Amino acid sequence: MSSIRWIDLAVIVVYMAAILAIGLRFSRRQTSTERYFTAKRSIPGWATGLSLLATLISSVTFIAYPGSAYAGDWSNLVPGLMVTVVIVLVGRVIIPFYRRVVGVSVYEYFGKRFGYPVRVYSSIAYACGHFSKMGFVFYLLALTVTSMTGWSTERVIVLVGIVTIVYTLVGGIEAVIWADAIQGFVIWAGIAICLGYLLFLPAAGPIATLEAAWNSHKISLGSLTPDFSRPTIIVLAIYGFFYYLQRYTADQTVAQRYLVAKSDREAWRGIAMGTLLCIPVWSLFMLIGTLCWVFYKGGGGTLPSYVQKADQAFPFFITTQIPAGVAGLFLAALFGAAMANLSSDFNSLAAIFVEDYYKPFKPSSSDRQRLRVAKIVVAFAGALCIVVATALARSHGSALSLWYTVSAIVAGGLVGLFLLAFLVPQASGRAANIGIVASLVFTAWATLTLGGGKIWDLGQFNFPMHDYMIGVIGHLVLFGVGYAASFPFPNRSAESRELTVWGRSHVLK
Repeated sequence: MSSIRWIDLAVIVVYMAAILAIGLRFSRRQTSTERYFTAKRSIPGWATGLSLLATLISSVTFIAYPGSAYAGDWSNLVPGLMVTVVIVLVGRVIIPFYRRVVGVSVYEYFGKRFGYPVRVYSSIAYACGHFSKMGFVFYLLALTVTSMTGWSTERVIVLVGIVTIVYTLVGGIEAVIWADAIQGFVIWAGIAICLGYLLFLPAAGPIATLEAAWNSHKISLGSLTPDFSRPTIIVLAIYGFFYYLQRYTADQTVAQRYLVAKSDREAWRGIAMGTLLCIPVWSLFMLIGTLCWVFYKGGGGTLPSYVQKADQAFPFFITTQIPAGVAGLFLAALFGAAMANLSSDFNSLAAIFVEDYYKPFKPSSSDRQRLRVAKIVVAFAGALCIVVATALARSHGSALSLWYTVSAIVAGGLVGLFLLAFLVPQASGRAANIGIVASLVFTAWATLTLGGGKIWDLGQFNFPMHDYMIGVIGHLVLFGVGYAASFPFPNRSAESRELTVWGRSHVLK
């Protein structure tokens, strides 16, 4: 960092100190697991919405979205657009249903429908998927901050990791949500600042700049060709639909937001608000990437030789074109986005460990003991994430595509499992287990033979589609095989049958 940039450093320090203060502010209230995981269902809807926004917006959005638009077009916006379809389909149905069926862990529902082994599988699938995601959040943050400041990636990872662990550990879900709410406002401030500079710095003015962006043909959502071997619009749309269907039905991080609200109405308002705010944020970050391309290709500046990745162009613009102090605000927003994402995952991982593992195996444990275990899990998950992120920081390739690929592969068929549980009353635990095994076998085959058999070449029997489709088909395999298995192995429990869409009215009474 140059000598003039000490102001940026000061802004970051103040921001992190404020986040730590929030954690300390709520630390005295954390006297029970109910408070630690669900805030005793006392959070207003607007705070829930801003928390969901900050949870869905991470360093992937801040850096990889502009990088994706800079290098190509807006095709990677397509998965995000599908979140509106998902919230319309499941919002008013799933939110009140889960608020009555589960206490803390959303995987409690799978246990009630199919038995404890399925509950364990679903929670493990969630944990594996989110550990991969947390690694990429750290990777992008470290990549960006290093390119802007010269700091080592390892130091950035450790610093952010420690701060996040501390305020999450001491403040519980309340600290997470209120820190997220602040982050929601900071995100919009950062977007407004960056767009202002990108539009008004060029001598031609904002209208000409936007016209140049449009005429570049980079504001495109991609190809409509029905080709499942490439990331076409149809592939990205299908992937996005299933990805967000999983997040809103079988993801502890999002489902926990249903449980913290004061009422069903507040929960729905908050989730809808947070969801709808994501669309313009994603779109504006794509616009930022396109405008960066126009700025540098139009002679507004020159990229140095060490800026070799598209993901680095926007951070370079911030450090060279935005004044000190103002750039620090954006950096603070970047740090905050990563911390908001990670803190939600840490608290959710602690919740599922306590509710899905510790509590069933030690039913006689006191709530105080469970709270202590939850805090230990937060610390352990944070430390493990730091270790994983340090290794992932050396990854190569497009960050956004790599993140989508990993999340698709480790999805674990959870959407298929939810659909089987919610839509098929006759599906039993044995049928669900058969579906899970079939999904895992398919995923292993598709992953190993992907890309023409780079790992295991089976010739004509290699997986022929794009890697984004692995998770999608894995969901469908689990549902289809589980449904077929429900005929020879039907569910005979009347109580279990009521925990479906057909018995929903009884549950909501």
